[in-house]
Amino acid sequence: MRTRLISALCVPAMAGAITLALGLPATSVQAQGRDGRGAAGVPQSRGAAAAAGLRADVDLLHVMRGILFPASNVVFAAQEDINTWKPAADPSTSPNPLTSTYGGWSAVENASLALVESANLLLITGRQCSSGKPAPVQRADWIKFVQGLRDAGMSAYKAAQSKNQDAIVEATGNLADACSACHEVYREKPGGTRCVP
Repeated sequence: MRTRLISALCVPAMAGAITLALGLPATSVQAQGRDGRGAAGVPQSRGAAAAAGLRADVDLLHVMRGILFPASNVVFAAQEDINTWKPAADPSTSPNPLTSTYGGWSAVENASLALVESANLLLITGRQCSSGKPAPVQRADWIKFVQGLRDAGMSAYKAAQSKNQDAIVEATGNLADACSACHEVYREKPGGTRCVP
């Protein structure tokens, strides 16, 4: 019982601690309107300006493998019947988001929001590619691709909230398109160097 209680309390506490440690404003998705403005109509911090002053501790490859790849896989899994993912015997210790305490559609919502927020990580000045070259965070096309990821993640979040299979299939198509647009320029380069257009 104690382990479950600690697990349930740690996630929100860790998120709050990370928010405070990074000096980020504590805002919620519910407080953000469709136009990207907060409840008071104040524009939310976005893009390179939001990433100013933050430090990149890992290269782009590890951000992709550690956050974007697993989160997008949870979203893509929702194209199938999400109810086939039964909760683990002890959901509080499940390494699979779909079978964890916050599984099912909640996992898809959370993964979608992880994609939205990870867009900020892709714009931190000083981020390196796995090749050792600087990530092109100042390039207009990179910023456009990152915005596409953010929009696709928010679309997936709204689809997951609706628990509508057709909506999530459309949202995963948008997500795949957003990923491919960037990968075609910066990743899928036979014999080339990643992160260089």
